[in-house]
Amino acid sequence: MQKRWIIYFGVAMLGGAVGGALLGPAPVGAVAREIVELQQSVNQVIQSQQTLQTAITQNEAVEKTLIEQSLDSVNKLSGTMGSLQKTVQDMQATSGARLDSMSTQVQGVSDNLHELLARMGKLNQQLTDAQNAIQSIDAKLAGAAPPANSAPTAPTGAPGGTLAPPGAALAVPTAPGSMPPSAPAASTPPPSSDLLYSNGLRDLNGHKYDLAGQEFQDYLKYFSDTDLASNAQFYIGEIAFAQEQYQKAVDAYGKVIDNYPKSFKLAPAHLKRGLALIQLGEKATGVRELRLVVKQYPGTDEERRARAKLKDLGETA
Repeated sequence: MQKRWIIYFGVAMLGGAVGGALLGPAPVGAVAREIVELQQSVNQVIQSQQTLQTAITQNEAVEKTLIEQSLDSVNKLSGTMGSLQKTVQDMQATSGARLDSMSTQVQGVSDNLHELLARMGKLNQQLTDAQNAIQSIDAKLAGAAPPANSAPTAPTGAPGGTLAPPGAALAVPTAPGSMPPSAPAASTPPPSSDLLYSNGLRDLNGHKYDLAGQEFQDYLKYFSDTDLASNAQFYIGEIAFAQEQYQKAVDAYGKVIDNYPKSFKLAPAHLKRGLALIQLGEKATGVRELRLVVKQYPGTDEERRARAKLKDLGETA
């Protein structure tokens, strides 16, 4: 369009010059020279317009190429960011599982330390009791020993008053109608608390969940009032959680919270109960548990894990 207007303008100028030359009194040679110069000017304008149009066309082609390259780069970057985001999510999920496993192992080591300290105290007490028992037995044996020169006599009522043959047991007379004394019935002692608890931890860390669960159940059966009873109850919940029996895990963690209010397993019990509730689809209740952990146990590993889970869920702490 611009080129057309320039041509029109050049033609008009040329026509005006020719008309002026025809109407004016100027000489014919001067008019011809002016016409030639005007034509040259018009040709230069047209050539400049063509050069400008060519430059504009080239710039448009370059800009189009750059835009296409930029779009390709953006698309590639978007794909890379998507892959990176998926990788980060996978790493977070793997890290969460590893953290759960490491947390359980650390708790097991801590429990083993408490168990060793308790066992040392019990061993000292057992040594003292054993020494006292040995002294008591020695005293009873010394008091019950027969005189050195005493000789056995025939039992009352034996014919001829003869002695019993060597090695024969002497008959003990009993009152008429009385029953002979019977030996006391043997009772099976309960298993050792230390053995039950350490075996449960060992089998839990070895992923022998059924065996570990039975051992912790036996521990609670015989030793429900010890310092490690709440730990045994907590690990029953951990076993259920690892086996994806989330309702059973919720019940087990709830017993830790309800039955052992002074246990140092309260924070992990609240945390794991919240995670189990979320797995059951009870998100609102699980989120409340996680927020309780953040509020009541600041600065703990459980508080950090609860915050991270709330962030993954898009919830505020």
